[in-house]
Amino acid sequence: MERLFDHLSDEHTEVNWMMKVKLKQIAMKAKQDKRVKFNALMHHINEANLADCYRDLKRNKACGIDGVTVEAYGKDLEENLKRLVSSLKNKSYRPKAVRRVYIPKPGKEEKRGLGIPSVEDKLVQMMLKTLLERIYEADFLDQSYGFRPGLSCHDAIKALDTAVMTKPVNYIVEVDIRKYFDTVNHYWLQRCLEERISDPNILWLVRRFLKAGVMEEGKLLSSNVGTPQGGVISPLLANIYLHYVLDLWFEKKIRLKSTGHMALIRYCDDFVVCCESKHDANIFLETLKQRLSTFNLAVAEDKTQVLKFGRRAWQLARKHKEKVATFNFLGFTHYCTRSRRGKFIMGHKTSKENLSRKLKETKIWLKKVRNQRRLREWWPILKAKLRGHYNYFGISGNYHCLQQYYKATMWMVFKWINRRSQRKSMTFDQYLKYLEYNPLPRPRICYALYSF
Repeated sequence: MERLFDHLSDEHTEVNWMMKVKLKQIAMKAKQDKRVKFNALMHHINEANLADCYRDLKRNKACGIDGVTVEAYGKDLEENLKRLVSSLKNKSYRPKAVRRVYIPKPGKEEKRGLGIPSVEDKLVQMMLKTLLERIYEADFLDQSYGFRPGLSCHDAIKALDTAVMTKPVNYIVEVDIRKYFDTVNHYWLQRCLEERISDPNILWLVRRFLKAGVMEEGKLLSSNVGTPQGGVISPLLANIYLHYVLDLWFEKKIRLKSTGHMALIRYCDDFVVCCESKHDANIFLETLKQRLSTFNLAVAEDKTQVLKFGRRAWQLARKHKEKVATFNFLGFTHYCTRSRRGKFIMGHKTSKENLSRKLKETKIWLKKVRNQRRLREWWPILKAKLRGHYNYFGISGNYHCLQQYYKATMWMVFKWINRRSQRKSMTFDQYLKYLEYNPLPRPRICYALYSF
């Protein structure tokens, strides 16, 4: 038995190494020639590579409409993959409709719809994403940060901070595309893919996923537009679409014709544009609306604005004893302030909406677990929640907001521990003693914006 496992492990290592070499070759070819079109990619979606994708699947994720879990699919993995590859070859493969679930939108009463694909569809999407990512990473511009390997929201915030601090930025255009994932036009997305992909089988497969439909409350809904959030490949397709619709257009049409400095910083469908002149900012916003309408998109008017921001705006505001406008981007409120030496700096703090939402979520969670589990069972989960908050919001200059969250959570925990029954479960001195031996993670800065 041990020899068998050793053999399988060696075989997997060899296949994995060979695939990495092929992917590297695809990436190099895409980088060397920006006009080359790839016409033979489908053969990479084979049993060995799909089995490798299966190993990367998270076991605790929700299942699709067929109710098949990752473990259940893996019980007869070899046979399942053989059947799957056969259906891909003879084009009888039909992706299942995604199961729609709704999650609350941050700071809003409305909810965001997520589409959960089946395990089998996830495997194909993972392999398809791997192939397309190697090609389009060579094309994506530096101003795009969302859902890209090696990049994060912190990189986008640092780029924004660098632009405001080192460039002549006087205005910010804050833009949000209304229901972006739900309104992506399939025809134009296909045209975008054809710029680099000429393999008809890959294009056919993408069309299959886009047209798979949505299952909601037992009803099958057709999908003529949009790419469901929650799908493995959806973020990449969304990036490809905006690469051609927005990024290239901005570089080739807008920035070259501007009268002053302009810079675009985009994280998926949320983006800001730093401008030197108000004229450029207003012209860009008006032209953008026309550009987006051509591709079946529109800006969210309530989240889109042109505001005076930057060093010059801060100096004028101080002179007239006024406040500089602030704006939200990626969960942070960005504002103008001064350093300890009295110089202008750009500040970043957790937005009020995000802070109150996180505290509300923590409160609901505490109410739910306080009687279901013992304190020692849910305490490590609480610590993980705090660490997760620090990992995202722990950027330079935001320590005060981290402390707010930490202190509010500490008081909430003490309150709900004593709500488990009519009698007090723990006095405040006992609680402090418990914290001494079982401390909660203290606030810490995890990402330094200012490195010298």
